[in-house]
Amino acid sequence: MNASQSLGQTQIAAIVVAAGKGLRTGGVLPKQFVIWRGKPLLRHSVEALLEAGIDPVVVAIPDGWEAVAADALAGLSPVRFVVGGATRQESVRVALEALEADAPAKVLIHDAARPVLPRAVINGLLGALDGALGAVPVLPVVDSMVRGAEGAILHPVTREELYRVQTPQAFDYAAILAAHRAWASAPEAGDDAQVAMAAGHDVLLIDGDEALRKVTFAADLEEQAMGGQVRTGMGFDVHRLVDGEELWLCGVKIPHDKGLSGHSDADVAIHALVDALLGAIAAGDIGDHFPPSDPQWKGASSDRFLAHAASLVRAAGFDISNVDVTVICEAPKIGPHKAVMRGALARILGIDLGAVSVKATTTERLGLTGRGEGIAAQAVATVHAR
Repeated sequence: MNASQSLGQTQIAAIVVAAGKGLRTGGVLPKQFVIWRGKPLLRHSVEALLEAGIDPVVVAIPDGWEAVAADALAGLSPVRFVVGGATRQESVRVALEALEADAPAKVLIHDAARPVLPRAVINGLLGALDGALGAVPVLPVVDSMVRGAEGAILHPVTREELYRVQTPQAFDYAAILAAHRAWASAPEAGDDAQVAMAAGHDVLLIDGDEALRKVTFAADLEEQAMGGQVRTGMGFDVHRLVDGEELWLCGVKIPHDKGLSGHSDADVAIHALVDALLGAIAAGDIGDHFPPSDPQWKGASSDRFLAHAASLVRAAGFDISNVDVTVICEAPKIGPHKAVMRGALARILGIDLGAVSVKATTTERLGLTGRGEGIAAQAVATVHAR
């Protein structure tokens, strides 16, 4: 059941304002398109709205950035793009007018710079519209407030009637469209609630959420990206030991009377580590990227698989924190080779040697590894958002 159906509405649309150049984060790319927690900042809130059943979502974007915006929201539907105006208020008006042909009953208006959008806030806003033409999420002001000038306090200000206003803000569609059309070009509107109030509409306050914090500066991107964004993946693999094959483990050729059988060089330790890295970024498994049915991978060196997995981790906006590999076998003895194995993995991954662990254990002669029929490996990889 989507948000429209659960609240008995014919249609609820949303507008995401992403038309600013947003260069205060310090780069040449507008902040709404910067990778944050593994995906473009803009994509987070659009996904949240779509998952809540909002249909459609209209995104106001800067002129000339259409291709970048389309790539940022690739695969999401129903999403429409409009080129925004010179101010936020103009961008919202243009987006509202783009909905006029199939006008919704209600509309949410949200800023792309607030990527974390809790479902509870969406539901609270839409519920509040049952008795009002507008509603906004707010948080109380908890610090002492003063009015000052020229670096000195003029007088204290009571905080009991002060709130921090957030988005999305929710409105009756017809009412907010008319209010935006009636808004004078100056002064610039701070938000849509100000536009609605200027048209004579009451706007209700509902509980906001600290998670709706706005990303404004480069430090905000870094701080919020790191907040809770440490991911861990696990991998496991096993290959049969056979005569006539070379034995490769952790990218190192190990002297032994048998080798591992597989479509590639069957480096079981690297295969487990590839799956761990892919798992950390939810990018499938080694078979998805290097299917054994593809002849190009016949006899391929597994360090190619590991380097590719590391590149995918970085492309997703993460860096590798550390990896830990355990090789499970009765023979050969892994201890004499662990140092060179660690070095090989660190080189392939492009990370510090201190972030690479290689261990070995046996199964006390139990099972296929205990009988010397094969070698197994398990791996854990931890990555963190840049």
